[in-house]
Amino acid sequence: MKILNQISDIDFAKLDGLVPAVVQDNNTQVVLMVGFMNADAVQKTLEAGKVTFFSRTKNRLWTKGEESGNFLNVAQILIDCDNDTLLVKANPVGPVCHTGADTCFDESNSNGNIQFLSYLQDVIDQRKHDMPEGSYTTSLFTKGTRKITQKVGEEAVETIIGAMANDDENFIYESADLIYHLMVLLTHKGFRIEDIAAELEKRHK
Repeated sequence: MKILNQISDIDFAKLDGLVPAVVQDNNTQVVLMVGFMNADAVQKTLEAGKVTFFSRTKNRLWTKGEESGNFLNVAQILIDCDNDTLLVKANPVGPVCHTGADTCFDESNSNGNIQFLSYLQDVIDQRKHDMPEGSYTTSLFTKGTRKITQKVGEEAVETIIGAMANDDENFIYESADLIYHLMVLLTHKGFRIEDIAAELEKRHK
């Protein structure tokens, strides 16, 4: 992962002062749109936290959503190996395309919800870093290993009860609680849900 640190890292020379910017949903990883940025657009994007392009038709800076309100809030900007293309990970506010579609490629901005686990993992990681007051996740980290493992055990039992009772709604609800608390435990021990996926993939191979 090559994170953009400063505008001087970008090679604008190849396209006469412009670079392509691919915008990807930070949660689903779906590609939302592609535009062009000049140095001023990159600077404004970094400062305002909203994706801003250089419009070649209007010959000016253009912040996505400035008319519709459907902004693209920046989560992270990456730069490619040749320093001439940007990958902007953003959180969209509403549909992205002017047609009303989720993306400019007329795709549904969804991947079956499985990617939400990575997003949730990021949120849990951030909670551990910031330890905001009033957060249930913060309270778990504060109480330590014993409390977190206790909650994993409790939710595992509740999941089993739901399964044995053929109560599908409760089974799914308690399973979600189990996965969440397991992710908190993983984070507490210095791991992520992706480490579990990697272990399962290794076993599959």
